[in-house]
Amino acid sequence: MNLSEYRKKLYEYLVTKMNDIAPNLTSLIGEVVGAQLISHTGSLSNLAKCPASTLQILGAEKALFRALKTRGNTPKYGLIFHSSFIGRASARNKGRMARYLANKCSIASRIDCYSELNTSIFGEKLREQVEERLDFYDKGVAPRKNLDVMKAAIEGITNAVSEDGDGNEKNDVSAKKSKKNKSKAEAEGEAMDVDKPAAGEDEEKEESQARGDTG
Repeated sequence: MNLSEYRKKLYEYLVTKMNDIAPNLTSLIGEVVGAQLISHTGSLSNLAKCPASTLQILGAEKALFRALKTRGNTPKYGLIFHSSFIGRASARNKGRMARYLANKCSIASRIDCYSELNTSIFGEKLREQVEERLDFYDKGVAPRKNLDVMKAAIEGITNAVSEDGDGNEKNDVSAKKSKKNKSKAEAEGEAMDVDKPAAGEDEEKEESQARGDTG
């Protein structure tokens, strides 16, 4: 196996794992950066416990402590600098974009860690919010409120769960019907088996009575 094939298989494995473990964080910031954030903190639960201000500078700890020691300017971003959103922002808005993106990554990681549903709807909605924030910085277009976006995400999840529930209910009904028909057929078969010996006993009684009469 050459290096290119190994890299391709490794990336496919990373995509599969990230979609299973952190689908919302993956939809928001990508598989590679999301995996780097999880790896840097040690686990998804540790990342979920980090506040947005800490998540923003993950990977830039040395620069942070150096700035605190020399009383210089603290870093504005760490690993999330590799996100495409930071690259698309203008130079004067990179810090603001990093702060906003860290906020959304913190929300996505907490949803992935504590949610029982394995869905990426929240991550997709959060990504739309970040896109709208970029347009706001560049063009001045007012973005949607966070409350409205979360309501839309919850409605989408509710509809998806209800559709899955209807399908499961149909399967349960068909399974119950087939089970009922099977039990009914078994009951009829047992009744036939019980009736047959009874008929045989009646014939034996008639034969014995006939023998007694002739005797």
